[in-house]
Amino acid sequence: MKRTVLLLFSLFSLALSAHAQFGLKGGINRAVLSGNVGDDAEYQTSYHAGIFYEQKILGPISLQPELLYSMQGAQARSLVRNQSLEEFDTKLHYLTLPVLAKVNLGPVFVEAGPQFSYLVSAQDNGRLQVDMTSSGPQEYLDFDRDSSGDFKKSDLGVAVGAGIKLPLGLAVGGRFTTSLNNISDYRNISGVNDPELKNRVFQAYVSFQLGRNN
Repeated sequence: MKRTVLLLFSLFSLALSAHAQFGLKGGINRAVLSGNVGDDAEYQTSYHAGIFYEQKILGPISLQPELLYSMQGAQARSLVRNQSLEEFDTKLHYLTLPVLAKVNLGPVFVEAGPQFSYLVSAQDNGRLQVDMTSSGPQEYLDFDRDSSGDFKKSDLGVAVGAGIKLPLGLAVGGRFTTSLNNISDYRNISGVNDPELKNRVFQAYVSFQLGRNN
């Protein structure tokens, strides 16, 4: 986490002294894990933040690479040994690098392109309901565990979005990103019904382009 913050801070400092087309952005994520074992997963709300650079190519077309810190994952529940029930949040901390083709149509823009993500860490936070067959009061145990070994370090996906530019270099927009590959690295003893999971994220954001005043 500290390395991630230092990296973003260093890139932010570089952006302040570099070309005026650099910018800052941040917003809300609504993320879920979908796949064969993700049918019961629910969306969780988190955030993303980082920097971007818009390079004009031809007419209204530009190329926009970004470097973002993005928290993803899902709310989930599952039956475990002895018919116990786990309810937990899976929090996946990613560094993401979208590289988007952007078309500006007046103040409105649309964008699409590939997204490369690196998993910094993963954590499950929740509680375990034990002894579900007992007639007495149910017992719960809170847990907080590192689940980095359950997920692949890299995720290749696509991103599509749209937004509108405002005065003073501000813009608001929305985006949808999805994995193209299975991100699960979990294997059970038999190898049967191993999970296949993909990130699905809806994003709403505000951005500020440094040096723009229109």
